Amino acid sequence: MIWPGRTLALLLLVPSLLSLVLLLPRTGPLWSGVFAVDGTIAVVALVDLAGLAGRTGLRATRSCGQTASIGEPHPVELTILNDSPRPRRLWVRDDVPDPFEAEPAEFLVRLPSRGVATLEYRMIPSRRGSFALRRIYALERSRWGLWQRSRRICCETGVRVYPDVRQIARYTLLARRDRLSVIGLRQSRRVGTDNEFERLRDYAEGDEPRRIDWRATARRRKVTVRDYQSSQSQRVVFLIDSGRMMAGDTGGGLSPLDHAFNAMLMLAHVALTRGDQVGLMVYADRVRAYVPPSGGPRRIDRLVHAVHNLFPVLAESRHDQAFVDLERRCRKRSLVVLMTNVFDEVGARQVLDHLGNIVGRHLPLGVFLRDLDLFALADSGLEPDPDAEDPLFAPAAAAAILNWRERVIASLRQRGVLCLDVAPDDLTAPLINRYLDIKARHLL
Repeated sequence: MIWPGRTLALLLLVPSLLSLVLLLPRTGPLWSGVFAVDGTIAVVALVDLAGLAGRTGLRATRSCGQTASIGEPHPVELTILNDSPRPRRLWVRDDVPDPFEAEPAEFLVRLPSRGVATLEYRMIPSRRGSFALRRIYALERSRWGLWQRSRRICCETGVRVYPDVRQIARYTLLARRDRLSVIGLRQSRRVGTDNEFERLRDYAEGDEPRRIDWRATARRRKVTVRDYQSSQSQRVVFLIDSGRMMAGDTGGGLSPLDHAFNAMLMLAHVALTRGDQVGLMVYADRVRAYVPPSGGPRRIDRLVHAVHNLFPVLAESRHDQAFVDLERRCRKRSLVVLMTNVFDEVGARQVLDHLGNIVGRHLPLGVFLRDLDLFALADSGLEPDPDAEDPLFAPAAAAAILNWRERVIASLRQRGVLCLDVAPDDLTAPLINRYLDIKARHLL
């Protein structure tokens, strides 16, 4: 596409102003001068346009990794090739998707004849998912700057943006330095009572006499006891609701589902490092993703890939179908971690019945994400606004919903279901602490 540039617009102002002068009396001889200026500008513009329209031989390629992490700078390299015998001056911009931020967003490139230019920039994704960079845009000016031409160079590259896994690296670093309390994790580990030997250590007050290793005591001439580690190769299965209850914005562009995925990946890493197996099921009105329970260092990659392109859907969640599918696929006793929220009687009844029914076959843990706006609305009733039309109606309704929600969670606890009621942005540390407590108490 070709259109006039700013320089040509300024040149056309000259005959326009001269035409205004012709409106004055006794300016007849100036007509020939105006026509001469018009003709000169037209000839120069056509010559400049012919030089721009005839230029070809512009190519471009893009080089970048196909996987990126949300919030992490992702390097991209563009290569622009000029196959024509004339130098070129271009403004180049890549086809960066809307949820991305490019630094820098545009380049001014001077290409010599038969030359090549390499451009490097970083794009920072702010949303999970699969994206495509389909073309590279180039804006070229003519030799005298009277015309501009835009070019779209087809160059498709797919990029998958995964959830933020930097927290896993941070956890590993803090674990090595024994500083997990920085991220809110408690040292809740208790020595296990299973048969798998872990270590020998000095006797401490309160140790059971049956743990004393008499051979090691005689050899060291110091009372020595045996430690046993907790059971391994147990199963942790996540059931994550991705229906309308998990939609919304909790701040920073993150939905409750995003926080659930982040906490799931963190707990999965902790469980895998302790020798457990991890599985995942994401559902809404149907099962949207399933990863069978398994262990190994590459399991995190599988989980990350499974959830990177899943977003909340505005549909009613079918908890009953999810639990039926879980019973069909997972028969071995597992820690079933359900992440959802309850706001209506129908959904709460399904969660209550199905979580309560698997007590005994599995160990259920219900994780309920709070709606902070609802809590804030209920708290506003303590200091009502006198200028409001109904200063107490909305806070009272919010408080009634929260009281009903507390009764649902209390009913689940009475049926033997472990429950966790937390804010979405404060989910990771309490969830991991609960898992560590379950392992320490040998509940699984």
